[in-house]
Formats: sequence, structure tokens, C-alpha cells
Amino acid sequence: MLSSSSSSLPASFASNLFFGCLLTFNVIILTSHFPTGLSKPGTNTTQQRHRQLSYGYYARTCPQVEQLVASVTNQQYKNAPVSGPATIRLFFHDCFVEGCDGSVLIATKQGSKELAERDAVDNKDLRAEGFETVTKAKALVESKCPGVVSCADILAIAARDFVHLTGGPYYQVKKGRWDGKISAASRVPPNLPRANSTVNELLKLFNSKGLKLQDLVVLSGAHTIGFAHCKHFLGRLYDYKGSKGPDPSIDSRLLKALRMSCPHYGGNADIVAPFDVTTPFVFDHAYYGNLEAKLGLLSSDQALFMDPRTRPIVQEMGKEKDRFFQAFAVAMEKMGAIGVKRGRKHGEKRRDCTVHM
Repeated sequence: MLSSSSSSLPASFASNLFFGCLLTFNVIILTSHFPTGLSKPGTNTTQQRHRQLSYGYYARTCPQVEQLVASVTNQQYKNAPVSGPATIRLFFHDCFVEGCDGSVLIATKQGSKELAERDAVDNKDLRAEGFETVTKAKALVESKCPGVVSCADILAIAARDFVHLTGGPYYQVKKGRWDGKISAASRVPPNLPRANSTVNELLKLFNSKGLKLQDLVVLSGAHTIGFAHCKHFLGRLYDYKGSKGPDPSIDSRLLKALRMSCPHYGGNADIVAPFDVTTPFVFDHAYYGNLEAKLGLLSSDQALFMDPRTRPIVQEMGKEKDRFFQAFAVAMEKMGAIGVKRGRKHGEKRRDCTVHM
């Protein structure tokens, strides 16, 4: 585990941090392969919805659904590794707005006065590779099991596949979600966390989805992979909370590296930096050790170590990868049950994930 003191960081870290710096300088290449962020994952009916889902939901109607989706995710990951974090992030954004119902996949109708979720300002950075993964998987599943499997379930399965493909745990996915009929950009802002959200704000949001304190910390661990644009952490580097100085909770070496890539004014808007400066391409538990070493990229990430309520969980997850993996699988199942739609009154089974039936 990395030390929380920058002066006592191991020598091996220096090379890792330098590697992180190189990543931000090579942004023109990176942004074509890796995502720019991975946001954290509504109601108290989550447990009720959870009981409506099952592992064998398609056992009779489409028993090969997971193998079909896996054939797509495996190929996508080989061709475009960005598809991994992009699809995981897409699942988070779907579940936190209107529930896990595939509403984030809907495209805005031409001439419509109301934009769909995917066109909301907060979703503008969602990578195309995430949407492409679902589209390809849906087409393959439809060719074998027409009109049976929802887009929402395909997204949930694909997200799990990519967690595993990037080095994380393989866990069973409960299925039975129907696709939602509502997709509105106006519903996105109040349902997604901000890069500078406080722990109180995060807890309020997560609680509104039926998730607890541990779920907040564990699901935030998805930031073990992925990247964020400078705009999401620029305030920490130059004018933290109006202080005209940097966030005191950021390691001095990381601060220097990030300032080199993200100037206060006039910087390249396409520049990104990794959430995890030590193992940015691997799904592991290094994210938590980074927080203890003041190496969190976003203010909302570092806040998890600074707050006495969440610090013990950060420390626990940072000690043992298997413990984090086990907790992450449980938390993803809980998140995957948020706002589940069932039946034709509330949902549909779209053949084209981008268009309502």
C-alpha cells in the first residue's frame, strides 16, 4: 500500500507517476482509445425490484444470451480497449437516471423539443465505444432470440464482462429488466454525482437509490480504470474553493504533473489524466491505496479518504484485492436492481436500443 506521505513514497512510485504524466501528454492517442471518465452510480424499492430479477431469467427463451454477448465484448476489447471502461461507465449512468432500463441508449428524435438522456450535457463525454458494444451485442442476440432480451440486460451483462476482461471479478448477473419508455436529458443533472461532490452530497444521492455508505465507496472503486478531462479537476490544481491555491489534500508530485498537462487557462480541452496513476489500465484495488497516498484525481474521490465515515472502508478495500472484488460484485448487483421496469405498462423490449417501440 502506498504511503499517505508524499515524502515517503517508494522509488517505484516515482516511475509509475512519471508514466502517469506521459499518459496525459499522449492525449491525442489516448483519447481515441480510452474514456474520459467513469461516474459513480431510485428508490427504496431497490430490494423489491431486486427480487424480480433472476440469474436464469432467459434459461428457456434465450439460454445462450451470455455467450452471445461475451463473443461481442471479447472482440470489442481486443479491437478497442476503451470499450471496457466506456461500457462500465455507461451502465452506471443508465442505472442512476431512471433506473437500469436502457434509457441512456435512446437517441433524440429528430425535431424533438426534449433531448434524450444520452444528449444531456453531463453525458456528452460518454464514449461511442460503449454504445457500439451494446448495439453489436443486441444485433447478435436478436438474430438468435428475436424480441426476447432487453437492451438493459445486455448492457448489464456487457458491463460485467468488461470488469472481468480488465482484470476484475467475474460475477453472475441477474436478469429480467425491461427497457424504459422515458428518456429525458432534464432528468440527468440531479441524478449524477459531480467531480467536486462532497461525501454528504454523494451519500444523499446514493441513499436515494437505495444504496448505502459501503456501496458508495466500493462502487467508486470503478475509478481504478478510466480517465477524466482536465475540466473535472482543474479547480483542485489552481483555485481550490476560492483559495487561489491548490487542494492541500493532493500529493505535490501529482500536482506538478497535472499542472504540466492542464494549465490554468488556454489548455487543450481534449487532455485527459488517469483516475489511477499507478495501474490505469487494470481493474484492481490500487485506487484505494492511491487515495491514502493523496493521489486521488477528483475531489470527490479524495474526499472518501478525508471523511472519517468513509476512510475505514477505503482502508479495508485497499488492504486486500479479493475483499474489494467480492464487495464490488455485491454492490454491482445492488446497483443493477435500481428502478427496474417490468411488464408492458412500464417497459418494453426494444429491438433497436436507440428507438422506442
